[in-house]
Amino acid sequence: MNLGKGIHIDIYKMRKSAADEKILSYNDAVLRRSDLDILSGPYFLNYRIIEFYFSYLPSCYPSEEFVLVSPSIAFWIANCPDIESFKDFVEPLNLSSKKLVIFPVNNNDNVTEAEGGNRWSLLVFERNANVSVHHDSYGGLNAGHAKQLYRAIVGYMGISDMASACKYVVRSKTPQQVNGYNCGLYVTTIVKAICSWYESKSEPNDEDGLWLSTMNEQVNPSVVDKMRTVILGLVKSLMSMQ
Repeated sequence: MNLGKGIHIDIYKMRKSAADEKILSYNDAVLRRSDLDILSGPYFLNYRIIEFYFSYLPSCYPSEEFVLVSPSIAFWIANCPDIESFKDFVEPLNLSSKKLVIFPVNNNDNVTEAEGGNRWSLLVFERNANVSVHHDSYGGLNAGHAKQLYRAIVGYMGISDMASACKYVVRSKTPQQVNGYNCGLYVTTIVKAICSWYESKSEPNDEDGLWLSTMNEQVNPSVVDKMRTVILGLVKSLMSMQ
């Protein structure tokens, strides 16, 4: 009888159970113990962390005029094979009434693995300018996935000039990451900059009428690196309040 193997399996199960322990529920987002390790080290941000931050940020910039779509819903919109299920996900978002819609884009192609992929970027629709902008901090590798999401959603945006809308997503010059794992942090930092721009956009601080100047002022490698600590501190603060 191999007792050593049995003990090894039990330890593995205990570690896995501890990693899966739920540590925070915030709106519809749920974080687990393993997410603290991700935020503590130089690792790729997963769906749960992006979903948490997208859920938290509107509390800092409250507005009925924009929506931050969760990564799980954005993924399903881009890959949903069934039109009726698709409508069930899209219609509650009331996209046609929003002036600003922000989607996280992931390069996962496997619909059976809802939290797969290893690259994040951002798709932003701005109604006044009638433009969809793709921000990719890693050389535009997610361009195809952004266009797939755009094509899936554009008919539900309430755009009157569909001939113009269906041209394609503008790839904007975006601050670039200096390593292979910070794409999720760039997404969270850029989202925060866009929300900050939207809150103060009554001031004519962007000649292009968009958030690009604000983004370039507020997003750089130093700020992005600090975002990991900011999110970790936020999670721990909310945990202490539970």
